[in-house]
Amino acid sequence: MANYINNLTPRKSMLTASQIKHMVHEYYRCRMRCCPGSVLHLLRSARLQLCARRGRSRVPVWIKDAWAYMRLLLQSLYFNSLTDSDVVFDSVFEPVFWAVDYVTRWFGLVFVCLVVILTCSILVIAYVVLLPLILNTYSPAWIAWHVCYGHWNLIMIAFHYYKATKTSPGYPPTEKNDTPIVSVCKKCIIPKPARTHHCGICNRCILKMDHHCPWLNNCVGHFNHRYFFSFCLFMTLGCVYCSISGRNLFLDAYSALERFKHLDVDKPGVPVTGMGVLIGLLPHGQTNYQTPAPTYTFKDKMINKSIIYMWVLTSTVGVALGALTIWHAILISRGETSIERHINRKEMKRMEKWGKVYKNPFNYGKLNNWKVFFGVEKKSHWVTRVLLPSGHTPHGDGLKWNAFPVKTDLIPV
Repeated sequence: MANYINNLTPRKSMLTASQIKHMVHEYYRCRMRCCPGSVLHLLRSARLQLCARRGRSRVPVWIKDAWAYMRLLLQSLYFNSLTDSDVVFDSVFEPVFWAVDYVTRWFGLVFVCLVVILTCSILVIAYVVLLPLILNTYSPAWIAWHVCYGHWNLIMIAFHYYKATKTSPGYPPTEKNDTPIVSVCKKCIIPKPARTHHCGICNRCILKMDHHCPWLNNCVGHFNHRYFFSFCLFMTLGCVYCSISGRNLFLDAYSALERFKHLDVDKPGVPVTGMGVLIGLLPHGQTNYQTPAPTYTFKDKMINKSIIYMWVLTSTVGVALGALTIWHAILISRGETSIERHINRKEMKRMEKWGKVYKNPFNYGKLNNWKVFFGVEKKSHWVTRVLLPSGHTPHGDGLKWNAFPVKTDLIPV
């Protein structure tokens, strides 16, 4: 602009201030007509002034945070060329996942109390209703079987449930060390060892994470995976035991309720005819002699309802929990967790496109997988560590894993 003014200024005479101001104004008008960048600059200035005026109006912070969060979700859909269906799905359903995590985190204690209350209700029915019937009707051999098996199963359920809820699943170290890592957690921003995954409910990484169980209010990881599976196994056995042994009692109780439900409608009576009417056994116009109803007290009704409640609850839980136990048994036989099952399936499909076969690096063979899972190091451990309560630690520390020892017996038993 200074060069332009110098070229227009005659060297023989000096210009006044008003003339210079007029020339500068004409210069800007020329620039705005010829250069669209100046127009954009003017528009940006007006936008900044407008935003400054809007900024004076106090918008609640939570609205700003929600708006920024929604913008971030929208921008994540087209962040880079690596965006795929999984990224889009996670971005769209992120609010749903957050709501589920929030509810599960705060209602975990409610689920634990529900498990305790339902289990205690079955115990009360077993001791108050079933045990007297067993002692009065069964032979001594059957009484000994029911008492020994029932109490052993109860001890195994209580022990493994307590250990599963109170034992830490295992967390990766937060300080620098020599542990081999495979990636860095995008949420914790800490190194992750192999088989480690982030739990959105616990809000931290878990060693050998399987899943977050709301019925335990805890994550299922490296150090409590055995307790979780043992609890599911023995709870299923207990439910099946109650369902099978109480089947006849359930049928009798259900028949009794159905029979006495219609007492007021179908009252028993003995027809009186012939001489009975003539000698005046019945009042005039009545032809049936009403016999008294059989005794059916409130106690009998509550006993029958308790037996029905026990059988329905144990049968339902036995089927549902039995299916979950079988699924986890299959995963343990393959040497993988629930999360690794999905990861391995994706890897198998990816390797098939390259004409290769994917092998799970943590599959040590079916028998070895069970030995490593239960911590069996000698033959007696099948009894002391599997069939009896045991608080031993699992094999390894959850930070380092041996890959492909399929042909070698890790624990020769």
